[in-house]
Amino acid sequence: MNTSKVIITCALTGGIHTPTMSDALPWTPQQILDEGIAAAEAGAAVLHLHARDPKDGRPSPKVEHFMAYLPQLRQATDAVLNITTGGALNMTVEERLAGPLKFAPEMCSLNMGSMNFGIFPLADRYHQWKFEWEEPYLRGTDDFIFRNTFRDIAYILQALGEGHGTRFECECYDIGHLYTLAHFLDRGLIKPPFFVQSIFGVLGGIGSDASNLMFMRETADRLFGDAYVWSVLAAGRRQIPFTTMAATLGGNVRVGLEDSLYLGRRELAASNADQVRKIRRVIEELSLEVATPADTRQILSLKGSDQVNF
Repeated sequence: MNTSKVIITCALTGGIHTPTMSDALPWTPQQILDEGIAAAEAGAAVLHLHARDPKDGRPSPKVEHFMAYLPQLRQATDAVLNITTGGALNMTVEERLAGPLKFAPEMCSLNMGSMNFGIFPLADRYHQWKFEWEEPYLRGTDDFIFRNTFRDIAYILQALGEGHGTRFECECYDIGHLYTLAHFLDRGLIKPPFFVQSIFGVLGGIGSDASNLMFMRETADRLFGDAYVWSVLAAGRRQIPFTTMAATLGGNVRVGLEDSLYLGRRELAASNADQVRKIRRVIEELSLEVATPADTRQILSLKGSDQVNF
């Protein structure tokens, strides 16, 4: 489904980058709150959210760590608050769902398959660490499989989708994930209009080559027709080039410090809002219009922020 307005999603902190890598990466509740408000003011209609332990910045699934900023963020902005079900690389499915099942958000992310998820090469770039957990956390991913089996995905769709009216950012890291999504569409557990986030450049997923972007788009068009809303993110330095291509093809975009710490070549971003402002300038220079939160709720058929539990 092509829309006349471009949805900007901003992924504020994630579970990949660690505090050593950038002083701009938010990991305390106040930092995540401040970054979320600023990103929304800059033009992000959707905020993709993770939690971190405020003692040392490690990714956390704990309800109390989400609740340290979620209510305030909801009060301070009209942006759609999209809570991860992916969590971080060492969490069980039950841990990853603890927060979403309690919060009943408008939207949750949903990784559409199990996969190798290798962030271990990042560890070789740093020789001193702010916290002891960071290096082993990264290096351990050379022997790690992120789990989302067919049964896991079905449970998430039923418990959150049917149980709480939550809709999903369907994260597709490879072509096979689109076919998995088609399977759940056939089973009636996914209902149009559904939001497909095509993800490029993660080690273990599809690479960030322009031909792959077209391949993902053409495959999704063939499988889903007008039933889906398409968005793109690329990890690392390909973030802005790939989201620019997506916008020119009628797609939506995701930026944020979860996906890339950089604003330009060898230039660390000072904030999430800087990345939002940059892609917004690109979108508007292309004579396209940025979607508001109200536009986004209409495009994605979301239930509304008055029906969440936080």
